Amino acid sequence: MPNYVIDAPLVTALPVVGTDARFPVRRVYCIGRNYAAHAIEMGHDPDREAPFFFQKNPDNLDPSGQFPYPAQSSDVHHEVELAVMLRSGGEGIAADKALDHVFGYAIALDMTRRDLQGQMKNAGRPWEIGKAFERSAPVGPIHPVTAIGHPKEGAVTLTLNGSMRQSGDLNQLIWKVPEMISYLSEYFTLAGGDVILSGTPAGVGPVQRGDVMDLEIAGLGRMTVDVV
Repeated sequence: MPNYVIDAPLVTALPVVGTDARFPVRRVYCIGRNYAAHAIEMGHDPDREAPFFFQKNPDNLDPSGQFPYPAQSSDVHHEVELAVMLRSGGEGIAADKALDHVFGYAIALDMTRRDLQGQMKNAGRPWEIGKAFERSAPVGPIHPVTAIGHPKEGAVTLTLNGSMRQSGDLNQLIWKVPEMISYLSEYFTLAGGDVILSGTPAGVGPVQRGDVMDLEIAGLGRMTVDVV
């Protein structure tokens, strides 16, 4: 065993449906504006421009079912997303081979300190302060490909306190899962343990302490997240 000068950080590991074994997280990539209607509501052209990605930290992923309202923000938004978990990776992965690298899928949230993100955009600075804060990515259990295959269509929804806020379909993704993996692999060396958040439908909006978010993605069941 290595002799570290401080205690080694814990590995973020997520539950997997049907097993007690857990999925260790290496990196988290998030694709932006990957549904046309969401691109429009954020003030951007929905045409199929080259995809762009930002990152969250592995320990931002949180399967607890609670989202602690973060400090230094008064405008925190929900964004329901399909999460893609890789079992392997590499460089220059062809799109027609990309799904071979997928371990499974899960429901996730890309919670965003929208006010701080906006400040960074206006200043031409990186977004991490708005995106990569503690417990900013609530996530449900992982459904292995061996059990559910590769979902290509089906409803993606989020209700807030029983009221529908986000509603889309996986077939509305501008960049499909194989394309996301292939594109990322041109710029990064992907590997098992990597997670890709695939973008959110229109309808993003603010949450407050005491709110309850119910998320559903066809084939992946339902996840409830309490804002605390």
